[in-house]
Parts: sequence; C-alpha cells; structure tokens
Amino acid sequence: MQATAYTYDPESRTGSVLLDDGTPVPFGAPAFDAGGLRLLRPGQRVRIEVEGAGEERRITLVTLQTF
Repeated sequence: MQATAYTYDPESRTGSVLLDDGTPVPFGAPAFDAGGLRLLRPGQRVRIEVEGAGEERRITLVTLQTF
C-alpha cells in the first residue's frame, strides 16, 4: 500500500503517514526500523504494510516507494 509521510520524529523514530484518502495512520519505531530507513521527510511517498482493520489497523513496515 502507498502513502505519504506526514510526520516523523527522528529521536523516537515514530510518526504518521497519510493514506491516499487523507486518513492519517501513526507508525511506531518497530515499523520504521523494519524498513531500514535512516530518515524520513514529510511529503515523501512511502510503501507501507499494515495488519488488522479499522481501529486495530497498525503499520508494520515503512519504506520508500520505488518505481
């Protein structure tokens, strides 16, 4: 699934993305670390993997979108 980086805190390695419908979804340090990234800037297109649905949905991976 694709999204756009919205917020990112380099100290905690947490942040949020915006889905293409504008829904913000937070991610934790484990999801950021799983993607192997060192930095994330707001506005970057990212690929995410999620588990669950609705209120139980959580991001398990954040990495840069490559074409």
